[in-house]
Amino acid sequence: MKEESQLIGTGFYWEDLAVGSCFHTHKRTITETDLVNYVNLTWLTEEVFTNTADRSDMALQGRVVPGAMVYGFAEGLLLAAIQDVGLAFLNAEIDIKGPTHVGDTIHIECEVIETRPTSKPDRGLARTLNRVVNQEGSVVLTYNPLRLVKRRST
Repeated sequence: MKEESQLIGTGFYWEDLAVGSCFHTHKRTITETDLVNYVNLTWLTEEVFTNTADRSDMALQGRVVPGAMVYGFAEGLLLAAIQDVGLAFLNAEIDIKGPTHVGDTIHIECEVIETRPTSKPDRGLARTLNRVVNQEGSVVLTYNPLRLVKRRST
């Protein structure tokens, strides 16, 4: 392999993230297996996620998934945007707008809403508004991560 070979799959450097710019991710369908594995891994075994037999008195019908799981899947879908350039996740507010169900297919729509340099020339701060959108076009979750991101070498 040549020494000058370029690595593919690197995310956005700070300079690539202009306020107002937008991008979106690929899509991912949430399966029953995903839900079962998630609630067992996290011990989030609340009946709303585990009881399929008696749901008549529950506020949410159908196979709903935890908002924390939806957020986790969103971060996974965004990996391509931060791979090798994301240095730290510093802050976010999360707002669950509506239920997500087993069988829903989600993707993330991102808008850069803030950028600023840091005191170190090799990094900057970037905040995005991330909207998790289902197959019907409904926004089911939003969050606004502030990340410490690499700058290009000068």
